[in-house]
Amino acid sequence: MKFFSETAGREPRVGVATGLAWTEAGGEILFVESTTMPGTGKLSLTGQLGDVMKESAQAALSWVRAHAASYGYTGDFQKIDIHVHVPAGATPKDGPSAGVAMALSILSAVTGRPLRSDCAVTGELTLHGRVMMVGGIKEKVLGAHAAGIRKVLHPRDNTRDLEEIDQSLRSDMEFVAIDRIEDAAGIFLVEGGVS
Repeated sequence: MKFFSETAGREPRVGVATGLAWTEAGGEILFVESTTMPGTGKLSLTGQLGDVMKESAQAALSWVRAHAASYGYTGDFQKIDIHVHVPAGATPKDGPSAGVAMALSILSAVTGRPLRSDCAVTGELTLHGRVMMVGGIKEKVLGAHAAGIRKVLHPRDNTRDLEEIDQSLRSDMEFVAIDRIEDAAGIFLVEGGVS
């Protein structure tokens, strides 16, 4: 089952990051959606997420809370609740590789800055913002290509895995090796924002 069939024609949106997932059927794109509302600092997670993915969301939120001010956030995290949802709720999802996408989604939601929809990212995120290598790169890239994505951000330590991908497909795409979440934010976050 595909998490989502395509991205063609989608505009940048606040709180929606495009990630990459490995499934038994191959690689797929998945959207990570975040929104904020008045509250008391609570994090809600939905979308049939496994324990590892829930921990990734907690780590992503901690990174965002520590660094959001440098992206223009002036609010108080204790006065908002954050809801992170990964659609296709009937499909169980787990693993650490959506950590970067989750952080981007939350950062976008709290700052009001839209995220590009024409590229996708995979990578595990540490509390200090380092992007760690993940598995299934070949399958994820194939899934991204099938969904119309032509720019993929991946952990630098996974660069060698790109050699497994057919040259004709590689030449049709752009790959960006990232070391830190800031690298991804610099590419994904659209300048300005939504008032």
